[in-house]
Amino acid sequence: MKRAVFPGSFDPVTNGHLDIIKRSLPLFDEVIVAVLNNPEKQHMFSADERCEIIREIAADQGLGDGRLSIESFSGLTADFAIKKSAAAIVRGIRAVQDYEYELRMALMNRRLAPGIETVFVMAAEEYSFVSSSLLKQVFSLGGDVSGLVPDKVKARMLAKLSR
Repeated sequence: MKRAVFPGSFDPVTNGHLDIIKRSLPLFDEVIVAVLNNPEKQHMFSADERCEIIREIAADQGLGDGRLSIESFSGLTADFAIKKSAAAIVRGIRAVQDYEYELRMALMNRRLAPGIETVFVMAAEEYSFVSSSLLKQVFSLGGDVSGLVPDKVKARMLAKLSR
């Protein structure tokens, strides 16, 4: 069985993330969305909330046919991928800056887990500029993020902002 891990903070999950998940599923028997739990970072949503949101949206969109799972993890992606017997780590690439960063990460992951390949999936054009950080910044300043996140994510963001 070819299993892949798609790691990230997913804070919040964007339509770009969902696009990478959709395009990764035909390549592997199973894809694990690995939600990074980094207590040192200031997140809009907890790791548990992020996992719950992704599960809900994946179910709404009929993703995976039982071949998609969502888990949180702490520590090194390579260690998580080894623990899950993954054949690959999936990474989305939006621009040249992403490639340079992701190349360094892929080479380090190869050193830590030589049997696990990194697979780069290019972002769809309409999401190539979207990052969770930029999206949160625009949203917090009153900008409209419609079309960049699922409606349920936008609603949860609005609920967080109103608190």
